[in-house]
Amino acid sequence: MQPAGVTSIGVNAFYNCSKLTGITIPTTVTSIGNYVFSGCASLTVLNIPDGVVSIGESMFQYCTNLTSVTIPAGVTSIGNSSFYGCSSLTNVTIPPGVTGIWDHAFYGCASLTSVTIPDGVTNIGVYAFQNCTKMTTITIPDSVTNIGDYAFQSCSMLTGVTIPSGVTSIPKSAFQSCSSLSSVTIPTSVTGIGISAFKGCTSLTSITLPSGVISIGESAFSGCSGLTGITIPTSVTNIGTAALYGCSKLPSITIPTSVTTIGSSAFSGCSGLMGITIPASITTIGSYVFSACSGLTDITIPASVTTIGDHAFYGCSGLTSVTIPASVTSIGDYAFSGCSKLPSVTLPVSITNIASYAFQSCTSLTSIVIPDRVTSLGDYSFQNCTSLTSVVIEDGVAVIGSNAFSGCSKLADVTLSTGVASIGSYAFKSCTSLTNMVLPVG
Repeated sequence: MQPAGVTSIGVNAFYNCSKLTGITIPTTVTSIGNYVFSGCASLTVLNIPDGVVSIGESMFQYCTNLTSVTIPAGVTSIGNSSFYGCSSLTNVTIPPGVTGIWDHAFYGCASLTSVTIPDGVTNIGVYAFQNCTKMTTITIPDSVTNIGDYAFQSCSMLTGVTIPSGVTSIPKSAFQSCSSLSSVTIPTSVTGIGISAFKGCTSLTSITLPSGVISIGESAFSGCSGLTGITIPTSVTNIGTAALYGCSKLPSITIPTSVTTIGSSAFSGCSGLMGITIPASITTIGSYVFSACSGLTDITIPASVTTIGDHAFYGCSGLTSVTIPASVTSIGDYAFSGCSKLPSVTLPVSITNIASYAFQSCTSLTSIVIPDRVTSLGDYSFQNCTSLTSVVIEDGVAVIGSNAFSGCSKLADVTLSTGVASIGSYAFKSCTSLTNMVLPVG
């Protein structure tokens, strides 16, 4: 016990006193230093006198048996890591004078069930409530203007949150892995949804992004497997990489014409997606953008698109119709590989490149004409197209890649152009229906 005349307790004063179960701090104390009770794993209850105005950095860090603490009304700041790892702390009242809850302040307080943040707080630091796995509710006041990265990550029992109007962006991983989060209100002040902001929020069923949002960050809603609807406003110009990856229950989505960039894998694994309109503002369909969208039945690619990237429609096993406009010049690796229900495809004369595996295992494809601007047909480009009966390769094609048509067991009719100079190894391997072929001179 401290003597009655004590006015300050210095830095690390009781650091790692792991068997200390209780301490009485006299009302004369006005200053308590950083790390004072850090590692006091047996400490269960503590009253902080009214004269103290600041909860110092890591003051109660790893006080794993601390169940209750009274923060006096005079406190204005809760420092970095002040209650870090206080896994038995069940409730805490933050006094109205507090203006900042700093980094890692309540990180890993796994028994904390609810928190009310008072008016006047402007900042919630990075990792402030991360891994508060039993916290079901939190009230964020309108005074808050900044929420740090990872602030509520892995608060797996948090069910709803309202973002105050002073906040302008949802930061990186702010609510990542909040698997019980079913309701989110985002104010019109928000202009950006950060990287992985709601990643893994599997209970989130719908989300409306306000008209001020310009960018949806990388993996922002990735793994939101319960999401059935999302409204993207006309203010959005960028949809980031893997933004809606694995949103398997999302049936449809409208991409506004304001969007100019869709990142790779943006809608990959949206297996319930049956319809989507790609706006005329898009010039490139990037890699994996719609891969494994097995419910997608048809797609019209706008005339603005010049490139269909690698794996763009890979594994779209329900796709029965695709329109490729005359603007497209390149089809990437595996672009339509595994589109097993696609019966036909018309390649425009603008095409100059058909990459490796581009139409591999399109098992319903019956015929194909390779336009004469194509100079090289990629390796494995039509491998295992088991329904393919007819192929016309026009004059511009000089190289047929290895295994290009291997396993096309029904291929009976092949017309080779006079420009073909090289036929790769295994190009027509196991084409068991092929009866006759004339190779061009030279």
